[in-house]
Amino acid sequence: MSSSKLKNVTPAQEKYQKLAKKHEIKRPIFKNCICAFLVGGLICLIGQGIQTVFYVYFDFTERTAGNPTVATLIFLAVLLTGFGVYDRFAQFAGAGTAVPVTGFANSIASAAIEHRTEGYVLGVGGNMFKLAGSVIVFGTVAAFIIALIKTAFIQWGGM
Repeated sequence: MSSSKLKNVTPAQEKYQKLAKKHEIKRPIFKNCICAFLVGGLICLIGQGIQTVFYVYFDFTERTAGNPTVATLIFLAVLLTGFGVYDRFAQFAGAGTAVPVTGFANSIASAAIEHRTEGYVLGVGGNMFKLAGSVIVFGTVAAFIIALIKTAFIQWGGM
């Protein structure tokens, strides 16, 4: 807490805070980090396996196999979210399931499932794109800024 909030704490509140801190469950940070690392790595390994299948068995090149791989990972994440498996898996794995594509697909699908009773347009569509909209805007702005920087370096490098 900030020092200004500590000055206004009553003795009873201070006593309660000490008691609560004494009984607070300690989080196993090291175990959580290892678990997140392993699960995130497993998700990436599965993605690499899917990409390998696309370019070995379906005549994609290594470069063009990326798009169907991402689509497959999104489909699997949404499917597992719909069956409630991804959320239980995420409780165990923690941040490891936040690998960008699968974590984003899970968050969009969860928002859609949670608000389906409000209707398809305002419930599912509206709440799904509340989350997606900010991510898409941030991604677009970041891509624009990176493109400007790249263009500036090409212009200065070409002189």
